[in-house]
Amino acid sequence: MKGSIFTWIAGAIGIAVLVAVVVAMVRLWNALGPSEISPTGWVALALGIVVTLALGVGLVAAMLISHHRGYDDNPRYDC
Repeated sequence: MKGSIFTWIAGAIGIAVLVAVVVAMVRLWNALGPSEISPTGWVALALGIVVTLALGVGLVAAMLISHHRGYDDNPRYDC
């Protein structure tokens, strides 16, 4: 893979931040004490994740399609 040192540094910083967030999340979750999520709660959580990801992917796809088809270009008045 080609990339400048700044790309590698940015990637390393991103991974470090992700690891720090996951560690903080796990510690906070464990600090809450014993908590249980019912099967219905797990289903709701999974559906929320899927719907959020689908919405994000759909919006990014719409943005890329709009850009590639030229819908974002400035209007031409010389025609």
